[in-house]
Amino acid sequence: MDLSKAAAPLAPLKPLFAQTPVDATRPVRPAGVRLVLLVVVFLVLTSVAAGVRAVAGDNPVLSLIGGGLVAVGALAAYAAVVRALEQRPVTELDPARAWPDLRFATLAGLGLFAVTFVLIVLCGGYDTEGGVSVGGLLTVFGLMAGVAVTEELLFRGVVFRLVEELAGTKGALAVSAVLFGGLHLVNPEATLWGGLAIAVEAGLMLGAAYAATRSLWVPIGLHLGWNFALSGVFGVTVSGDDSAPAGLLHGTLTGPEALTGGTFGPEASVFAILVCAVPTVIYLRAAGRRGRILTRRRRAA
Repeated sequence: MDLSKAAAPLAPLKPLFAQTPVDATRPVRPAGVRLVLLVVVFLVLTSVAAGVRAVAGDNPVLSLIGGGLVAVGALAAYAAVVRALEQRPVTELDPARAWPDLRFATLAGLGLFAVTFVLIVLCGGYDTEGGVSVGGLLTVFGLMAGVAVTEELLFRGVVFRLVEELAGTKGALAVSAVLFGGLHLVNPEATLWGGLAIAVEAGLMLGAAYAATRSLWVPIGLHLGWNFALSGVFGVTVSGDDSAPAGLLHGTLTGPEALTGGTFGPEASVFAILVCAVPTVIYLRAAGRRGRILTRRRRAA
């Protein structure tokens, strides 16, 4: 499947994602330098994305357009900067893998949260306020598409991948997971336990998914599917941030905080940690079988 079929909005940017060898014109900078440069780029992109989301607000059309622009812009920026800095094709965004990887991973993310949600409901209580909002569903999808792409490019494409060059796969898993959990501590209803839960259930799972597949489309899809199910379908709080637009449903959870996640939302539930531990172990074992658990002396292919 070529780029135009797998990701039609990226078709004009096809040269950036070409998998043909790059004629090196300059030395590749050390991993630490590339890490700093790429983080700066993504801090700027994150600020721009926040502005786009603010303009879109609760409007489903503007949210879908804005989310698409943020996603495409972030992918293009990542591909352009990596290609220039590292003098190589951006294999982690191989367009031939975009549709199959995104489709599978997004459905898997939806499924993982659905299992978590059922377990929470069985041991707690779930109720809805108001009716059903298709517009809310579309609004949240646009929002989460932009969030999933920008966060995965930053945390898995930049932090994990380049820390892996410096400290190996285990070091990259630890650093990217801790930073990912720490990011969510700035949310209004954040708790230390919630940040730790995010680091374990999401940071490790998404890092393991990238380590096993070496495709950024997989963690992007998992992230999108999980967040969309959580907020877009069931309408519960995402990572301690209840300011997101209401989704298809506007849900509320009651019951023991250890099981429901309390004000932080279901991601602080022990069920979320247990459910996400399963794919984490599966991906890590796959990475080991494929020879993709790297040491400091072995750079990622």
